[in-house]
Amino acid sequence: MAKIKVKDINMEYRSSGEGFPLVMIMGLGGSLEWWEPSMIEELSNQYRTIIFDNRGIGQTDKPEMKYSIKIFAADTVGLMSKLEIERAHVLGISMGGMIAQEVALSYPERVEKLVLCSTFASMTWPIRLLARLFKGAYKGRMKTPEKTREMLISAIFSKDFIKENPDKIEKVKQTAFKITPSFEEFKRQLEAIIEFDSRKRLKNLNKPILIMHGKQDSLIPYKASLQLTQLIPYPKLMLFDNSAHALFSQEPAKVIKPLLEFLA
Repeated sequence: MAKIKVKDINMEYRSSGEGFPLVMIMGLGGSLEWWEPSMIEELSNQYRTIIFDNRGIGQTDKPEMKYSIKIFAADTVGLMSKLEIERAHVLGISMGGMIAQEVALSYPERVEKLVLCSTFASMTWPIRLLARLFKGAYKGRMKTPEKTREMLISAIFSKDFIKENPDKIEKVKQTAFKITPSFEEFKRQLEAIIEFDSRKRLKNLNKPILIMHGKQDSLIPYKASLQLTQLIPYPKLMLFDNSAHALFSQEPAKVIKPLLEFLA
């Protein structure tokens, strides 16, 4: 891993492999350690794969300011420029999928193909209200690192997967979730999500787009991806019956194969 100065922050990133660049954007509260290692290894066999910590998370700087999806997108493109990447495939999951949308909309010349995973175009207004109310509940559930880990695991994995794969869950706790976000870090990113709305602009996307979603996702129901297919011109949609929010961790083989086929 390495750090590089991008605008007003130092960003932590990891580059592996060679070939055409693939920039991968993590979601709410997630560091680059959240990516499934087997997935990164397989992608790096064919692409120069870039993963990084978003502003406010992990080892990237955490300025106390109002965050937005536009700012995250500018950070992403700024990192690409620093790494001398003029154009790349861009993949985002959850909040990272919102950032990926913004990158493709605001900087279309920088994106070759777009992959949107477990994400949406906008919260509906009642959900926006609930999200604001739930910020207090999040604070109570994030009082200790262990409570934060339990909250995040229950959000991104299905109950059956957690029950049937205790060894996998314990490994996730000890590796990907070894460092957890504070409530303030989490809240700043959550508020950026609440304000995001790309619905009226998605008709302007005119590049190959793959949408991937797990049918067991309780955090962002897969119907959000069905809405995306109605707003984006001619996307490809793939749904995975047994995956929840962290679809790359639950069914990696089933997910990675069609991903590689699409990118190729």
